This record gives sequence, C-alpha cells and structure tokens, in this order.
Amino acid sequence: MRLIVGCFVFILLIGSNLQSQIIDNFVEDESMLYAHTKQVNQFFRRFNGEENRLGVRSSINDSLYQNNNFRKEFINFLFDEESTIITPNLKSEFINDVIDNQSLLDFHGGNWFAQVKALFLYKGEEKTCTIFLKLQEEEVGSKWVLTSVLFEPFTSYFINTDSLSESQRRFLHPLSHELDFMNLFKVFKEDQILEQYAEQGYTPDYLTLFIYEFRKSNLKFKTILDVKFHLFQINNWYFELSEYNRKSYNSGWLISNLLKITEEDEVVLKKFIYQK
Repeated sequence: MRLIVGCFVFILLIGSNLQSQIIDNFVEDESMLYAHTKQVNQFFRRFNGEENRLGVRSSINDSLYQNNNFRKEFINFLFDEESTIITPNLKSEFINDVIDNQSLLDFHGGNWFAQVKALFLYKGEEKTCTIFLKLQEEEVGSKWVLTSVLFEPFTSYFINTDSLSESQRRFLHPLSHELDFMNLFKVFKEDQILEQYAEQGYTPDYLTLFIYEFRKSNLKFKTILDVKFHLFQINNWYFELSEYNRKSYNSGWLISNLLKITEEDEVVLKKFIYQK
C-alpha cells in the first residue's frame, strides 16, 4: 500500500513539474513572440516609439508615444546582437543622435529601398538575380516598383570603360560626319568595345534587358532567396535592415549594418549598392 501511495505521489510531483515546465516554456515562447519584430512596418513603429512591448500600437495620447526615454531603450533592442561589424560605440552614438535630434522613420518618406535576391531559370540554367525596388507614392496609396536589377549574364556583356588605359580607348573622329559616318563599319566590327562609343556617363540599362528576356521567355522566376532594406532617412547615417529567424528575443527584422556618412558618402554608397 505504501509503495502504491509513493508511486502516486511521485507521479503527481512529476506531473506538477511537467505542467510547470510547459507553462514556463509557453510564457517564454509568448514573450519571445512579442519581442520578435515580425514585420518591417512594425520595425518602423518600434523605432519611432509608436508600439508597446506587447506589439500593440500606442495611442497618440499615450505617455510613451514617441517618448525619448522609451525609444532609447527600445531602439537598443532593434539591432542584431550577433553582428560583429557594429561596434558598441557606434551603436551608442547612433541611438543618442537619433534621440537628441528626435529623428523618426517615415514609411512613405522615401530615401529607403529594398534589395531582393531571387532565383531564376535563365536559358535552362538556375541563376540568382538581385532586384531593387522602391515605394512609389500614388494619388491614392503607394506601390512597390522595380528600379534596377543586377544579373551576372547581363553585367558580363559590358566592359567597364573606366578600367581601360588610354591606349585601349577607341573613338569616332570629330570629322566623321564628312565621311557620312562610314567609319561606323569599323565600330560595329569591333563589338567587344562598342560601349566605348557611347556618350559620356552611359550605363547599361539592365532592367530593360531583364524585362526583354522575361518577355522572350528566356527568363523564368523560381523563388525568393533573401530580402533586405537600405535606409538613408536618418541624417548622416545609413543602416541595413535584415531578417533573422531564430529562437531568441533578438529575432525578426533587425539592424544588421550601420555607417556614419556624409552627403557625399551617401551618393557613393548608393552607387556601390546598385553597382553603378
């Protein structure tokens, strides 16, 4: 009889501990879910201090709405804590600068764009393509539009004329018109250097090539591989937004790269991102 009672008590204790563990795990998982920045729109609201820790949008009359102390604490959690390229000092300087200047992000404010890595089937072979998109404001609402693409089969077609030495450069003689431009025969014979005869500042329009090849059925979409965003809305700063799916409080859409920049740096950085 004592053995039976003992076993019964043991089972009760095990059941109680198991139930307690399940509850603890549920509470932990639920708190992680709240901490997870699941949407890009949510990142904007949390950055601006327009949403509380439970993921509920704050009323404009709420004392914490865009409150600087609350924002300073919240923005600190919007960084990828596993990043090795964002130093604590740079992160602190950025947060203090944002708070001191009361800088806010504006979803419809422009000066930010998306970079999408996608998989396509091009002439029977799988190829990755980088697609850039931006929000375009309309009379009613807004929409994402394609702005540029980077696709290796296209970029390999063109020569970077900036890398050519003077001895390698070709040009049409200024008196070519007196010859009825007959020297164009030579130009079109040397196809590998054709872009040298284009006007100064010429850049290939890869988006047009992309649309053309898609329309010709040479290009078929398969799937999305990766998405990230580039934001230049905060004066003198650039940061990159990436998504992390991991079981931790530091998950979801987080700042993955951060740079302090000047206006000149911004121009150069955008060209670098677009590879222009």
